[in-house]
This record gives sequence, C-alpha cells and structure tokens, in this order.
Amino acid sequence: MTLLKGARERRVRSGGVELCVAELGEPDRPTVVLVHGYPDSKEVWSEVATRLAGRFHVVAYDVRGHGGSTAPRPLRGGFTLERLTDDFLAVADAVSPDRPVHLVGHDWGSVQAWEFVTVRRTEGRIASFTSLSGPSLDHFGHWIARRLRRPTPRRAGQLLGQGAKSWYVYLLRTPLLPELAWRGPLGKRWPGILRRLEKVPGGYPTSSLPSDAAHGAWLYRDNVRSRLRRPRTDAYAHAPVQLITPLEDRFLSQRLYDDLDARVPQLTRRTLPAGHWAPRTRPDRLAAWITEFVTSVESGRPRVAPSGAYADRFGGLLVLVTGAGAGIGRATACAFAQSGARVVAVDRDAASAARTAELARRAGAPEAWAETADVSDEQAMDRLAAKVTAAYGVVDVLVNNAGIGLSGSFFDTTREDWKEVLDINLWGVIHGCRFFGQRMAERGQGGHIVNVASAAAYQPSRALPAYSTSKAAVLMLSECLRAELAGRGIGVTAVCPGFVNTAITSTAHFAGVDAAQERRLRQRTARLYGLRNYPPEKVADAILRAVVRNEAVVPVTPEARGARVLSRWAPGLVRAIARVRPPV
Repeated sequence: MTLLKGARERRVRSGGVELCVAELGEPDRPTVVLVHGYPDSKEVWSEVATRLAGRFHVVAYDVRGHGGSTAPRPLRGGFTLERLTDDFLAVADAVSPDRPVHLVGHDWGSVQAWEFVTVRRTEGRIASFTSLSGPSLDHFGHWIARRLRRPTPRRAGQLLGQGAKSWYVYLLRTPLLPELAWRGPLGKRWPGILRRLEKVPGGYPTSSLPSDAAHGAWLYRDNVRSRLRRPRTDAYAHAPVQLITPLEDRFLSQRLYDDLDARVPQLTRRTLPAGHWAPRTRPDRLAAWITEFVTSVESGRPRVAPSGAYADRFGGLLVLVTGAGAGIGRATACAFAQSGARVVAVDRDAASAARTAELARRAGAPEAWAETADVSDEQAMDRLAAKVTAAYGVVDVLVNNAGIGLSGSFFDTTREDWKEVLDINLWGVIHGCRFFGQRMAERGQGGHIVNVASAAAYQPSRALPAYSTSKAAVLMLSECLRAELAGRGIGVTAVCPGFVNTAITSTAHFAGVDAAQERRLRQRTARLYGLRNYPPEKVADAILRAVVRNEAVVPVTPEARGARVLSRWAPGLVRAIARVRPPV
C-alpha cells in the first residue's frame, strides 16, 4: 500500500540493491529529495510531499531494505554511511542529472543526509539541506568528546540526559532481539503506540513495517559505535542547512545541536512544538518552512533572519490578533511580526487595522493583512474565519485581545452597559475561540489560543463589577478550553495585565454619570495610567513568551502578579481592598 497518491514510481540501481523511487510534481521544477528514517519508509513523507508537489519536483525513495527497495546481501556491512551515500547519488543522478537537489531528511534520513552534505564527493549535487530529528554522527561524536574532556555538572547532565533518551540504541545493537520484536508483538502494536504517544493520525505506518524495522536495525549496528568513537574532523557542510528541532522529541535533546554553527557556515534554526514524527503530525508547518527555505536558496537571495527573540519558533506561522488597531493588540501584532510571523490584524476600525498591518510588515512580517470585524457579531466573525482560512490558511496562533472598559457601581450599570461589555469582552473571545479554534482543532496540527483577560479577573473592585465579571469569565473559559484542547496539541493561555498605558482609558465608559463628568473621569484615568506608564510592548513580550512556554495563566505587571498571589493566599485581604473607593 502506498500513501503517496498519484506518484510516479521507478527503480534505481545502486550497487547490489534496487531502490524504489516515487516522484510528484513537474520534473522541470527544483527537485526536493525526501529521505525517511527508522523504522519508517518513504510513506512517512506522504503528507509533506503532496503539499510540496505544487511548487517542486518532489522525490521520495525507500532506503535500502525498506518499503519497496531491496535489501543488501549480506545485511552486515550493507548499511554503512558510504553505501547510503552511493544510494543518494544514484537517486539524484536519476531524477535530477543536471541540477543540484534540495535534500530533506528525518530521523535516520537526516543522520545519513548529514553525511551526504559533508563529504567531498557530493559537492555540487546538493543545493540545500533541511534536517529534522536526526543529528550528524560526526558532530554527535565531537559533542560527546568535548563533554568527556571537560566535564562540568551541566555537561554531565547533558550527557546523562541524552544517554537516557538513547535507550533504544542499545537494544537495537543487540543480536536478533530487534528482529524478533518487530516481526512479533512490537510490529503489531507500533501503530497504536504512535497514535497514543506521538498523536500520529491513523493509516500509518504501512504493512512493510516489520521487515523495514528488522532491516533498519543495521543502520545502527553498521554506523553508530564506529562513527561516535572516531568522528570525522572534516565534516563541514558545503550547502546551506535549515535545522528544525521538535521541542517535544522523546529521543533527541535540543542540546545536541549546540555549537553546530561552527560546522555549518550557513545555518537557519527553527523550533517546532511537536514530537519526533513531525512529518505526520505537522505537515503544514514543515512544508511551509521547506518551501520558504528552498525558494530563498533558488532565488540566490539568502534568507534574512527575523530579529525577534523567538524567530526560530514563529517564523512563517499565521497569527491573528483582534483589537489590533492600537495598544496591546498592535504591540502584539508587531512583536509576532518581528519574529517572522505572518500577521492578520483585525479591528472594527479599518484604518487602524491597516496601519497595524503596515507596521507589522515594517517590523519583519513576510506578509501582513488588515481585516475589519466587530468581534461581538457572531456572523461577522464566522465570515471572517472562513475568509482568513480560504485566503491565508488555518491560523496557528489566535490572540483574542479586543475589549472595552466599563466602570461604575452595580446599580448604575444598565442592562445595555452589561450587554455591551459582555458582547465584546466575553462573547468576542467565545466567537474567536469557536470559529478559529475549531478550524485549528480540525486541522489536527496543534496551535495556540491567547485570551487577553485582566488582573480584574481575580481582583474584585466595587467600581468594576461588569468589567471584572467579563474578564473573570474569560479566565475561566480559558482554563476550561485549555483542558479540553490539551489532547489536540493546542495550548490556551489567559493573559492578565494590570495597569497598562493604552487608549482603553480614553474610550472607557463610566456608568451613572453625565457626558461632561465622563470626559473628566476619562482624562483623570488616562493621566494615572500615563504616570504608571507600563508600555503595551511588555505585555506583547509576555504573550509571545507564554505561547513558547505554553503557560496557562500569565499575570503581567507587578500589581497583577501581586494580586494573583493575594487572591490565592490572602483572599480576605483582596476582599478588603475591593471595598476601597478608587482614586477616580
């Protein structure tokens, strides 16, 4: 059974084996060669390959002894890196004889591809290399040697940590045990293990798994010990490299790639909140990054790395921010833009949204768009979600920021006041989570939702009954949604700022007063917030950091953090403070 629907297959001879090669896309386009790992076959790339085929000539081949490729005889010595390099060159010469190819490797496909991109005989045949979940054995060997030569507690911890993650390597080098396990109970249970532990969708792996895994054990036996003991000193990449590091990889430590820049002159780093089998669980993100990287190399214009602190994480992701016309929303849109994200700025004021999109492009967003919508309007938000998905793709990070201020006693707050503040502050968040979050969940490739609440969510005040109620509801909604979506790889964060110097003070409504007094109260409140002078850019930084760390509740500003602590450990004091009449 093949998962590469519509692929053209051919056989390529290399030494004593025949390799099964599948091709998608037009042959006159740049060629992208996908190399699979262990215990996979080329089918692991099917989701990524189909996404790339519209732009590139995509080639995936079964490594010798896997899938439709024949195994060497004898097996011992038939899977050395030298033989694997012969195979790659045979495939490259067959599918792209006149142009260098763009190489992409996962797991052992990446391990062997590091060999391809660092040996002299492949120079001129590789235009670029994208590495995913597979280190260079030479770099790994030097990494170990450096830590053994100069042991420190930190380095010892790194060695022990990677040693624990590499437990399976010791088992794979045991005679006969892997073959018996894979052809027996492990082979039958592996699809279920992948679904439970890695969240790999059904329909994978294919029926060739038992023999693939049994043959693939020789990848470890023929290469690991010898190369780690005697790593090459001349293993320097002769092509640009994109390193994608899954942050939840159960088998490889992020520290393995420390100091890699010294061996890779042109290195682009990316991080991905995913497990080891990212080609199956995050095909959209991988395809987008491969496309961007290959296109930049083909154009001859090196990719300019974004300047933001989290550029390796957010580069190319689609981020939508509501209430983006000013304040925290605009600062957040620009912060994501600085980290290379594509930005959709949503606001009910078209001119303000357009201005934010322009600022986002100047800040570094490869693309930024302005959209107009009233978040309280359910049908408008439904239409917006459909439009954004069709035009730009499924949102990766959603920031529900739009909100209004409302102050006044409970008895002065009218039904219309309550409706307006709940429609925008609460229902706006609900609409965003429903329409964008549902598409995120249906895609099945993770994501993150940020709901901007307030310190007022847990700090009651006699002057803010309606506003505090709306924000407390946003906080609890976020907690509930976080629990529901955790199993789908979607994080949910409630951000709770304190007093932040934004325009919300100049538009806030004060219940129970006439228009002239409301203007005076707005001016007085704006002056107090101005004296506090906590900038929205700091809230934006906290939002990006919260997404990276997948934090649940993030109080921002010292007073917000203090109120959070008091609400949990001294609720009586919080209630006493709530009785104090505010200075405005």
